[in-house]
Amino acid sequence: MTTPFTRPREPRDAVLRLFVFHHAGGSAASFFPLARELPEDWEPVLYDLPGHGRRRSEDPLGDIPRMVGRAVAELEGEPGGPFALFGHSLGAVVAFEAARALTARGRPPLWLGVSGRTAPGLRAREARGLHELDDAALLASLNSVGGGMPDRVAEVPEFRQRFLRLVRADLGAVGAYRPDPGRAPLTCPVTAYVGDTDPWAPPEAVAAWRDETSAGFTRRTLPGGHFYFVDHGPDRLARALVTDIRAAALESVGRA
Repeated sequence: MTTPFTRPREPRDAVLRLFVFHHAGGSAASFFPLARELPEDWEPVLYDLPGHGRRRSEDPLGDIPRMVGRAVAELEGEPGGPFALFGHSLGAVVAFEAARALTARGRPPLWLGVSGRTAPGLRAREARGLHELDDAALLASLNSVGGGMPDRVAEVPEFRQRFLRLVRADLGAVGAYRPDPGRAPLTCPVTAYVGDTDPWAPPEAVAAWRDETSAGFTRRTLPGGHFYFVDHGPDRLARALVTDIRAAALESVGRA
């Protein structure tokens, strides 16, 4: 069975595992540049949803509960120790729901980072029927936010059709996502990251993530659009992640 995890490095005595969840149509490979910017004693663990990246031979799951159920089952097979979750766009939803599920099972993350995604309960702009557009309109919409399209996807018809099938399944899942209205706040700190010109996750809609935790909340607005970490490189995001996760670790020590 193909592993869902890509590990750019495996330090012998990692002080933290950071699980990273990709966007719609994306893959673990999207976050190799970010992983290179993280501390050497952290272990970045990049996750591929079924149908994506190294799991491209599998069928995409097509709805959030199935994605989360699969991710949680696979994360629970990982070694113990401090861990944090980070997701971008679709990945933010999966990371959030995985954090909730793991917390309910007595294994809460140290920290949750959500990126490029409006808060649960607010209708995301990219979910408004985007997956129902015809091929040309969908590709144009995806191109308009930059960064999330595979290189030269329009040049190879077979690759283009496979990518469109995958991204439609992902966007359809996001569009149908409805969080549990009775959900309890998370007990870990949450940081929400957003590009200052992101048309799909405007900063004001990201601020409502503060309602999803009983611990600390931070919103960070960075230069760029929906794929701000591609627009301007991953180093600013990496520095912010390090600051926020280390602050969460200190907070955790203070609560102990």
